[in-house]
Amino acid sequence: MYHKLMLEDKVRVPPQRLGEKLEKVILDVLQEQLEGSIDKEIGIFICVTTVGDVGEGELVPGDGGVYYDVKFEALVLRLGLQEVIEGVVVETTSFGAFVSLGPIDAMLHVSQISDEYINYDEKNARLICQESKRFIGVGDVVRVRVVTLSLNEREPRDSKIGLTMRQAGLGTALWLEEEMEKEKEKKADSSSGSTTERPEKAKGKRKDHASSE
Repeated sequence: MYHKLMLEDKVRVPPQRLGEKLEKVILDVLQEQLEGSIDKEIGIFICVTTVGDVGEGELVPGDGGVYYDVKFEALVLRLGLQEVIEGVVVETTSFGAFVSLGPIDAMLHVSQISDEYINYDEKNARLICQESKRFIGVGDVVRVRVVTLSLNEREPRDSKIGLTMRQAGLGTALWLEEEMEKEKEKKADSSSGSTTERPEKAKGKRKDHASSE
């Protein structure tokens, strides 16, 4: 789930940027240091949006920079096992699809796409379900569930996030639209069937009443 948090940190402003607007420099430093990084307690940093309160600068002997206590706002992604989340397919291979969750990619293995056999169309960069002909391609928005989660704070790119679409309510935006249409058709058929039965029951009651008289 995505969270907007107000955080605090000590930020070093390098000496070559001391003449610039302080808030702008601090924002640049925070964005460079934090965006794309992982803190297991806070989450995965997507972006630093604004800088709030800035304290008095502190000098450290032998260091030309100035250190400031800063409050800032950041958007982070906190993932949990079995959490449902949406992402964008950024790459397909013969063994699955890589799904971007913002600052980090996750793996959707072919075995977790569908109960059907999956064919890989390398020319069109698509993974195609053999029977239904449903497919996943680069750029598709997918709703997935997190089934494996191993975050690496030191090397975020080495983090391992496994996804699945083999459950109800999961799939590409097109798949979900198709499922909604099917549900509407079922409800329509169900309601039309019930209306045809009622007149027959009513007629039966009239006959019974007439015979009793």
